[in-house]
Amino acid sequence: MATIVFNVLLMYTVTLLLGAGQAVAGHQSVAYPSGNPTPAMPVITVVYDNNPYREGLETAWGFSCLVEGMEKTILFDTGGDGKKLLANMDKLRIALRTIDVVVVSHIHGDHTGGLSFLLTKNPHIMTYLPESFPESFFRETRKHGSKVVEISGPLKICNGVYSTGELGASPREQSLVVVTAKGLVIITGCAHPGIEKIVRTVKKNFGREIFLVLGGFHLTASSKEEIQAIIAKLKALGVHCVAPCHCTGETARKLFMKAFGAGFIDAGVGKVIDTVQLQ
Repeated sequence: MATIVFNVLLMYTVTLLLGAGQAVAGHQSVAYPSGNPTPAMPVITVVYDNNPYREGLETAWGFSCLVEGMEKTILFDTGGDGKKLLANMDKLRIALRTIDVVVVSHIHGDHTGGLSFLLTKNPHIMTYLPESFPESFFRETRKHGSKVVEISGPLKICNGVYSTGELGASPREQSLVVVTAKGLVIITGCAHPGIEKIVRTVKKNFGREIFLVLGGFHLTASSKEEIQAIIAKLKALGVHCVAPCHCTGETARKLFMKAFGAGFIDAGVGKVIDTVQLQ
């Protein structure tokens, strides 16, 4: 009898360990939220961007934003320079110790450049990196003491917040999805897979309306006609509000402003978006 009990306990322990290993590797399946949406409504602050918004903050090519008000406080991307990132955060009175998680969208330096410096200041932050990153990047990140989660497919980060998983080909890129009472908020780094594809994939997976799309839309080199076609597709997908910044390009930003009217948010470094107040 004792042998049977021992074997059962052993199998149970192995199962738990395997499950933990899958969680760190980021391969587990995702149960998308169903029923009533979470009542949490995030506040999103752009802390690093090449577009100006608030005086006194430094602009630089790249992107980073802070998501507050959910179960965990999440920094999405880290810009291209850690000192500039932390200087802006300090001016915005964002305490580094309050950040629980960093999610990095893709491998380009204008999104990863601030990570190492950030972790030297707070190694307790948990880091979510796309699985396609080179092994040297994982080693360097772990060297700081941060627990690293490798993401390939869709993954729940905390209650109400998900990664899309890696999309596209070169580079592979993940976006952030926040479930709110008003609909889904999608945050993109550069949208290399295509902003329309990202939105369409999220809407299909979650089966919910898209309230806000924020971040880089990767349209700097796109023609006016191409941009207008993308805007039409996003509107057809039911996107309610947009806050394009970083690599979207000035031409595209103007076209989005004209097309979305009151649903257009002028986003740049220092912009604070309180989703409770958005209509």
